[in-house]
Amino acid sequence: MRQRRRISSGEQDDFDVVEMKQLATMLSGITDILTGLLAAVAMVSLLVGGIGIMNIMLVSVTERTREIGIRLAVGAQASQVLMQFLVEAIVLSLVGGLIGVVLGLVLGYAGAHALSVPFTPDVSIILIAFAFSAGVGVIFGYFPARRAARLDPIEALRHE
Repeated sequence: MRQRRRISSGEQDDFDVVEMKQLATMLSGITDILTGLLAAVAMVSLLVGGIGIMNIMLVSVTERTREIGIRLAVGAQASQVLMQFLVEAIVLSLVGGLIGVVLGLVLGYAGAHALSVPFTPDVSIILIAFAFSAGVGVIFGYFPARRAARLDPIEALRHE
C-alpha cells in the first residue's frame, strides 16, 4: 500500500487496514450497548406504567369502598375480593399491552416500508410482551387488591 500510494519511509500512513473480524467485533459491541440502553428505557417505561396502574387501582378501591364493604358483609371472602381487583389490574394492563403491541406493529410496518426492508414480526416477542404486561398488572395491582381485601366491612360501610 505504501508503494502504491508513494509514501516514503519517514512519512505517516494515509490509510488504515481493518479486518472484517475487527469490524464485526466493533459492531457487536455497539449492538450490545444499544440493546442495554433500550432495555433500560423499557424498564423505566414498565415502572411508570406500573405506577399508573397502581394509582388507578387505588382510586378504584377508594371509590368502591362501600361496594367492597357490602360484599364482605354478605359473606365474600377476602381472597375473592383480592382476586377481583387483581383480575381488574391484569385486564387493565393487558388492554394497555394490546394497544402498545398494535401501535408497535403499525409503526414497525411503516418504518420498514419507508426504509424498504422486509417486515417480519416475531410472534414469540409479542407473546412475551403480553406476559410482561400481565406481570406488571399482577405486581403493581397486588397492593391495591390487598388493601381492598383487608378492609373492615363495618368501616367500609360507614365510608362516604
